[in-house]
Amino acid sequence: MAPSWLLRLGRLNLTNYYTFRDAPLAEISGSLGDLGTLLPLMIALARQDSIDLGSTLVFSGIFNILTGLIFGIPLPVQPMKALASAAISRPEDSSILVVTAAGQLVALAVLFLSITGLLRFAVTAVPVPVVKGIQLGAGLSLVIGAGTSLLQPLHWIHPVLDNRVWATVAFLALVGTQQMKRFPYALCFFVLAVAFAFVAVAKHGDALPGVHLWRPEFVIPSWFVKSPAVFMAIGQLPLTTLNSIIAVSALANDLLPDLPTPSVTSMGLSVALMNLTGSWFGAMPVCHGAGGLAAQFRFGARSGSSVIFLGIIKILLGLFFGKSLISLLAHYPNSILGIMVLAAGLELAKVGYSLNKGAPDLWETSVEQDNDGLEGWERRQRGLTDDERLERWTVMLMTAGALLAFRNDAVGFAAGMLCHWSFALSDRFAKWRESRRSEFSTERDPLLR
Repeated sequence: MAPSWLLRLGRLNLTNYYTFRDAPLAEISGSLGDLGTLLPLMIALARQDSIDLGSTLVFSGIFNILTGLIFGIPLPVQPMKALASAAISRPEDSSILVVTAAGQLVALAVLFLSITGLLRFAVTAVPVPVVKGIQLGAGLSLVIGAGTSLLQPLHWIHPVLDNRVWATVAFLALVGTQQMKRFPYALCFFVLAVAFAFVAVAKHGDALPGVHLWRPEFVIPSWFVKSPAVFMAIGQLPLTTLNSIIAVSALANDLLPDLPTPSVTSMGLSVALMNLTGSWFGAMPVCHGAGGLAAQFRFGARSGSSVIFLGIIKILLGLFFGKSLISLLAHYPNSILGIMVLAAGLELAKVGYSLNKGAPDLWETSVEQDNDGLEGWERRQRGLTDDERLERWTVMLMTAGALLAFRNDAVGFAAGMLCHWSFALSDRFAKWRESRRSEFSTERDPLLR
């Protein structure tokens, strides 16, 4: 008899096959949903030689295929955002040796947390309102980023192929197709955006993409103690742990309850192995992410077949075009990219609505008897008082608010946990005071003894 893990893998990939067969355009469209995170950071890092674009496309494509096959959900492979932002802000200190070293340091820390069980402990120790707050804050930060970085700088008319008019068209199309679950929105506008990018490249006289065969070059990362890589890794680790592992596992359960939810340990091992392999060839440090999963789900992806398709395309582009794609990707219109990022942010932020109805910590198992007196197990939701609902909303909003205010997941997490503990301490103190009052009343009234 085949091992249970092999049977599970077979079932997942049957689901991948049938899902892609029944709705290929939706899966392909969904695979493009995370471009808003991938393209800007990947292009910026490649242009300053902090990563090798060919290696990044090849290895991230391999990782896409493996995650699709193993997990069976549209799990994204996206840049480590905090690390990439730090590298872009200080290009003089962010050589390919430093950036790959930072990715490996984060990977080693995540590997340690995974094999020691500390990630599993974190899931039980971190309350659901804090996790939801991280997801809400990450979603709103994507919306704000889309507005400030991509859409706000646009003009109404110029340039002709990347302006607010096209952003308005993309937004109206997004709103108009809300109820059309199978409409391949991302695919349609991706094709349009690539066509615009080709025109812009030709207009500016830049080099068009040409055959540039990938030649892997071995890289020895810079690990010494005072390397900027250490500080980049420290800044990235909380984001990877909270948003790329804990939050993405919770989000997968919310969005795709009919598919097996990846455990946080498997998420951690996946992040660690990705960055302990491709980094030796100059590939960009990558992780999974709640925002990317929400984006791919929003644009139609419902199985691992979407990211398997994306992985194949990435590998082909990396093997045959590599660095020649930089000029084309650099002209990808922000008007369309910004609307895709905005939609992804809203999809991620929407998970907050289930905080007080449908959240995992509200389900409980009880023993019920049927009409014949036979006992059976039944799962039902625990009822909440108005005070409990308010407390949970406050914790979630405190987490999201602090994350947005300081643009730091760790600060948002700390604020949410402090808020949660303060409510817990207040509730405990109220119960103690009530018990003391009851004891005092009993001592004073002999009839109650």
